[in-house]
Amino acid sequence: MKILRTLLSTVIVIIVVVVVVGLFLPTSYTVERSIVIDAPPEQIHKYVGDLKNWDTWEPWKAEDPTLIVTHGEKTKGIGATQSWVGDSGDGALTITRDTPTEGIQYDLLFDGGTYVCQGAIIYDPLEDGETRVTWTMSGDMGAPVIGGYFAIMMDSMVGEMFDKGLSNLKNSVEGQS
Repeated sequence: MKILRTLLSTVIVIIVVVVVVGLFLPTSYTVERSIVIDAPPEQIHKYVGDLKNWDTWEPWKAEDPTLIVTHGEKTKGIGATQSWVGDSGDGALTITRDTPTEGIQYDLLFDGGTYVCQGAIIYDPLEDGETRVTWTMSGDMGAPVIGGYFAIMMDSMVGEMFDKGLSNLKNSVEGQS
């Protein structure tokens, strides 16, 4: 009986610690990855600025073959949209800023709009015609306790996919030169 009480007390203490720590964790997150591509921004923008061309480099379909992407009437420029459904979830993307020399910004909605975040793919021209391309995503998980733990995990969950996507983008852009 004493062992059972000790075990129960230990479990309760662990739960209380997890909840208290979770209350103090930030629920906001930012994920950011960069790569240098041997091309000017305008050449990179051909792949990034038109959502129809994302199929050549985005990493999500390789991870979830059930993913079905539907493009909106407009696939380029401000207001261009796409949505998707698959085993890994559903979502929608809307371009909110589009500049061939600077990159794009977009809003993302996941799980029917339950989770909202902002993303960007930014071009930073370097010497010798190269461009640093930076992919970012930021948002707020909202829910106290569990949201803080999810916010901490976002970099490890999404960062690897950004690395794969940027590598694919580099290969696509440099391979067409």
